[in-house]
Amino acid sequence: MSKTFKTINPATEESIKEYTFMSDAEAKQAVEDCHEAFLSWKFTSFEERANKLKAIAVEFKKNKQELVELMTKEMGKLTSQGEQEIDLCISICEYTAENGADSLKDEQRTLPNGGKGLITYSPLGVIYGIQPWNFPTYQVIRYAIANIMAGNGVLLKHAENVTGSGLMIEKILKDAGLPENLFKVVLVDHDQSDDIIDNDLVRGVTFTGSPSGGRTIAKKAGEKLKKTVLELGSNDAYIVLNDADLDQAVKMCVQGRIYNNGETCVAAKRFIVEAGIYDEFKEAFVEKMKAVKFGDPTGDEAKIGPMARKDLREKLHNQVEESVKKGAKVLCGGEVPDQKGYFYPATVLENLEPGMPAYDDELFGPVASLIKAEDEEEAFHIANASKFGLGGGIFTKDEEKAFVLAKKHFDTGMVFINSFGVAQPNMPFGGVKDSGYGREHGGFGVREFVNAKAVMRLNK
Repeated sequence: MSKTFKTINPATEESIKEYTFMSDAEAKQAVEDCHEAFLSWKFTSFEERANKLKAIAVEFKKNKQELVELMTKEMGKLTSQGEQEIDLCISICEYTAENGADSLKDEQRTLPNGGKGLITYSPLGVIYGIQPWNFPTYQVIRYAIANIMAGNGVLLKHAENVTGSGLMIEKILKDAGLPENLFKVVLVDHDQSDDIIDNDLVRGVTFTGSPSGGRTIAKKAGEKLKKTVLELGSNDAYIVLNDADLDQAVKMCVQGRIYNNGETCVAAKRFIVEAGIYDEFKEAFVEKMKAVKFGDPTGDEAKIGPMARKDLREKLHNQVEESVKKGAKVLCGGEVPDQKGYFYPATVLENLEPGMPAYDDELFGPVASLIKAEDEEEAFHIANASKFGLGGGIFTKDEEKAFVLAKKHFDTGMVFINSFGVAQPNMPFGGVKDSGYGREHGGFGVREFVNAKAVMRLNK
């Protein structure tokens, strides 16, 4: 008997739709079909690939509102932020269409003995993406568009709770004229997913999710000598120095903590504040976090919607409670609302120490960890002592100094100066340490899954 699963609206707890997992034979066929599509696609010109990406951007514009509504229904993000997500995806398509060829073009080199050398970037084949639910469209487009431009075929295993969004993305790409099966969604369970990783036609695996999930995927792919790109969790530190613009710092830190209902990998999570400004920052920050309303993500009043699943809210609340048991103090929030929907209030914790979840781990929801540092040196020590290294932030009126500090002292893949943001199409995205490896965007993603092939004619 076929296995099924349901998607659930986290704001209402009502079922949306039921889906059926593929059979093993159907999953295997999907890999083979994608590979067949790749065998033709790899010979297309950069211009043809770019034109398809431009057409995909147009299709996203046409279907924007419907897709935004579906994402909100499936995982609870504010509709306004869903619109921002689709706009980012459109920008990624357009940027890659305009710049992808430059990153992939052949390079001529003269060899030391006067011979002739050519470096060409050849596509590998089918690239398998295992993606999470928090940005249902962006997470897919981030790796899919780069690999389509590179000449690869793309498979997607999306998070079950955003299956509808994954299937709509597949339709949008098909309606844009992408060849049949070049981008394919597979509805598979974990065992079937492992079989896809094992399949010899799959040449690379990209995964976004937890560090534990990343280790599992990397091990399975590594056993088959297949390259992986991993974008994992984080516990991003936003450092507020004594000379920071307080109003700007508070505004950006609140935004950075509650954006996407607090369910963002590269988000402000730990707020490390120099002692000279700590009390003033704390008072203003808590006041603004208290004012953050949760509620209907389709309305205009709420600043945060529900968490995406019940189990995710339970995990977050358990992390808060465990931190409190170990001595943390709740400055606001911290209680599960007694109402329908998987809502959790904007929460601030202080008196944090190593050994507490709110100090060491990723809290994937609207919970802020407030930490006092005696000086700038200690602030960076606390920030970098984390096992994670995806993003971070620095607030100071001396912007030139901030860029130097970010360059020399922040052990992360990304740093924001006096601001908060997620991804930019022309800047690399990725982390270090337990936040993973590999880069996407900015010309880096299109080269992750290609063969840098050396062709040489040596002088005798």
